[in-house]
Amino acid sequence: MSQETLIPIEKSDTEGTSNRESVVYNVEQLNAHIRQTLEGQLGVVWLQAEISNFKPHSSGHFYFSLKDSKAQISAIMFRGFNSKLKFKPHDGLEVIVRGRITVYEPRGTYQIMCESMEPVGAGALQKQFEQLKEKLKLEGLFEASRKKLIPAYPRHIAIVTSPTGAAIQDILNIMSRRAKNVQITLVPALVQGANAATSLVESLKLALKLPVDVVIIGRGGGSMEDLWSFNDEALARLISSASIPIISAVGHEVDFTICDFVADLRAPTPSAAAELVAKSSIEITQKLDHADRMLFASLQRIFNLKKQSLTLTVKRLIDPKKKLQDYSLRNDELLTRLEQSTKNYVANKRKDVQLLKEKLILPTDAIQRCKSKLEKIQMRLNTEMQKQFSGYEFKLQNYMSLLDSLSPLKVIDRGYAIVMKQHKVIRSVLETKKWDTIEIKLKDGVVSAAVTQIKSNDPKETPHGI
Repeated sequence: MSQETLIPIEKSDTEGTSNRESVVYNVEQLNAHIRQTLEGQLGVVWLQAEISNFKPHSSGHFYFSLKDSKAQISAIMFRGFNSKLKFKPHDGLEVIVRGRITVYEPRGTYQIMCESMEPVGAGALQKQFEQLKEKLKLEGLFEASRKKLIPAYPRHIAIVTSPTGAAIQDILNIMSRRAKNVQITLVPALVQGANAATSLVESLKLALKLPVDVVIIGRGGGSMEDLWSFNDEALARLISSASIPIISAVGHEVDFTICDFVADLRAPTPSAAAELVAKSSIEITQKLDHADRMLFASLQRIFNLKKQSLTLTVKRLIDPKKKLQDYSLRNDELLTRLEQSTKNYVANKRKDVQLLKEKLILPTDAIQRCKSKLEKIQMRLNTEMQKQFSGYEFKLQNYMSLLDSLSPLKVIDRGYAIVMKQHKVIRSVLETKKWDTIEIKLKDGVVSAAVTQIKSNDPKETPHGI
């Protein structure tokens, strides 16, 4: 990160005089100065503490805290450093880290930027072993369902191990004693040291390209560090994806490696692997002799059973002529039953036809029934229509009487008259004026008259022409 140049800012006292003895920083400059001081004086530090608040970021960086019983410090491990770890950090894990103290200037917080990390307590190698074992187990690489069967009588075996170790000598001694006819191909590999894992992977890839029936990979006993190359993840995945059965023979019976869990078969020692894959010639000969005796006895037993079955079959055999006579009698019996069944069926059908015939109605009878039904419906229709007409006639008479009672002619009959002007009824004195000609309709005729005087009941209204 770039270093900020410290620029002093003058500060005036309350009396207006300039005070140049004190330097005033802004926050950015102060944080930069603190960072320069910490990084310049402390440099690289080693720290043993417990991980807490562990958060792997989507960017690949690790953010966490390192604490002991009395204090804690924020920590970060960038992706370029944490990608080299052989284990997965988690809360509660005690570790030893190497890093540099720095300050995150935007927030003014200091933290340790870790460059390496090793677990303590249970041991780094054991921790890495357990974590890789759990990871591959969850992926299903240890499932028995995916393991391939070891061929019972392989003709060609590849051995991936050190050409100078005791393991290859033990395997060759046992193979020469038990199965001299089996072809053996040694694929040399480093089995210990920093480059052993890579060497084992390359040698196993070469062995899997050979026309072999089974591959043995292993070495003699040793410490966990000596056997560590057989805990390599790349080697484990190669074994799990191999199309040829693989036997793991690493260390002694009490030693376990990732290679043992992922292989198709685990042998406690290299010698045991040779005994498992190569059957003894004497044992094979004895098994063949036993199989030969069992086969002869089985054939003899089958022959006797077939002979007894043939004898019984001959005794049960019937004269073909007699068999034909039996079939002829059986045929006559079935024919008689068929004829009787046919007669019964025809008789039943005749009865059914007769019953249906009796139930059948003549067309004339059906027409007569329909006519009678139609006449009844016609009578009911006429009666109903007559009722409807009578009701409508009664209502009409009532409406006519009501209309007649409301007619103005009836009013005239009682001595009243209707005054009209130009054939329009006059309802107010305001509709006439002096000397207008009006018509007065009486009961028995019409009288024409002239208006000579107009009087209104309402003094506010003034008739026309007055």
